[in-house]
This record gives sequence, C-alpha cells and structure tokens, in this order.
Amino acid sequence: MASIKKFQVTFDCAEPERVARFWCEVLGYVVPPPPKGFTTWEAFDRSLKPEDRGSWFACADPSGVGPRLFFQRVPEGKAAKNRLHLDVRVGTGLVGEERLAVLEAECARLVALGAVRVRLLAADEDNESCIVMQDVEGNEFCLD
Repeated sequence: MASIKKFQVTFDCAEPERVARFWCEVLGYVVPPPPKGFTTWEAFDRSLKPEDRGSWFACADPSGVGPRLFFQRVPEGKAAKNRLHLDVRVGTGLVGEERLAVLEAECARLVALGAVRVRLLAADEDNESCIVMQDVEGNEFCLD
C-alpha cells in the first residue's frame, strides 16, 4: 500500500477569497494561476452560475512543500472552538524573551492583516510560550 505524500487543509468559511488571501499573507503562500482558458480568477468566477460564484478559493506554498489550503463557503457560521488548528511556527528553537519578542512582532503583523489576538500562553515547565489568535473569520490558530 502506498503512503500518502500530499494533503490539503480545507477551511469552511463565509468568504473564501478573503480568508484565503489572509492566509497567503500569513504563510507566504500564493494564489495559483486561474483554470486553463481564463486570464484571471475574476473571469473564471463570472463564468460560474450565480449561486456558485465566490464559493471556493485556494492558495498554495510556492515551494510546493506545504499543503494546499482550500477555502469553501458554507451557510452556517462558526459555532464552537476548532477541533483542528494550525500552528504558525515563527519561534522554533527560540526560548524566553527572544522567543516572546519574535512572537509579539509576528502577532502585531497579523493583527494589522485582520487577525485577533486571543491570549498569550506563557511558558511553563513543559512548553514554551505561544500566542493564541483568530483569523479574519474567527478560526483559532497559534503562533508557536
């Protein structure tokens, strides 16, 4: 049996393109080229039935290493805490005040993009500090 080498992370959301573009900025991802026969995503979107316009959007790691992120419109809003979340690893290998400074700087950048800072989880005997945040639609993620 062959092992799976690639996977996609899918987000349910109200505004797929808005959320996708936020995560492009967070992760340095890019919007892939539009489907064959279309010069822009807007032209592709206009070709769809009205009810399907804006129903999904995607972004990809330009290096091809990270997973593709797919955003799909759903009718219901977020009702509870995520059961799965992303850890944005900006402080790997850093400890103490140096780690906190890096986390705080990235937190400030992401807040300017529309993220919300939820709380700092201070270092303890088992874990280094991290900052719990929410994306532009309230999905939790951690700066780690």
